[in-house]
Amino acid sequence: MTTETKQAEPSWDELKPQLIKMALELGPLVVFFIVNAKGEDMLATWPVLTQWFTQPVIFATAVFMVAMVISLALSWLLLRRVAVMPLVTGAVVLVFGGLTLYFQDPLFIKMKPTITNTLFGTVLLGGLLFGQSLLKYVFGEVYKLEPKGWHILTLRWGLFFMFLAVLNEVVWRTQSTDFWVAFKVWATMPITIVFATLQLPVLTKYAPKPVKPVEAITPIDPLP
Repeated sequence: MTTETKQAEPSWDELKPQLIKMALELGPLVVFFIVNAKGEDMLATWPVLTQWFTQPVIFATAVFMVAMVISLALSWLLLRRVAVMPLVTGAVVLVFGGLTLYFQDPLFIKMKPTITNTLFGTVLLGGLLFGQSLLKYVFGEVYKLEPKGWHILTLRWGLFFMFLAVLNEVVWRTQSTDFWVAFKVWATMPITIVFATLQLPVLTKYAPKPVKPVEAITPIDPLP
């Protein structure tokens, strides 16, 4: 194996933060799905919980909020940083989750993905109108791209977030709560992963070109 091949292969130190980040983002959603699926049995087992949670999805929302706070705390403890998007998502979860608990109405938590994705999409697309590829400020430490590459990625992700917002509206307004929860976990996340994978050619195509080293000039021997 050549030195170049070794350098091309990602090391565990490079993969570990990404795997931790993915687990921390997916974890609260999985917890939300499980508690919603088992929520009816849990409320029947502990009837005292029905004083605060009238539906399984509302109970799952409360657990989801706690799981989100734990996820953000673990992100800080393990990675020593909290990315902007999970932080904003966590804040929206707490606000709309709180409204869900207060009014005992799952409408608010169902609207949360719509609000979050519309916010992200509007910020990214709005930034382009002012000549700013804002995605660079989020992932600039991870990826190095030429300006055109950042422009393309920002446009695509902005449109993708808008697509997710519309998709969430269609699903929660036309399907049952259990279907919406399952779709949120087992469809939205895979769709996002597939979309992100499809952007890899952009990362490759618009990666900064390596600077060609200046060849050393052999000095002319002044003596014949």
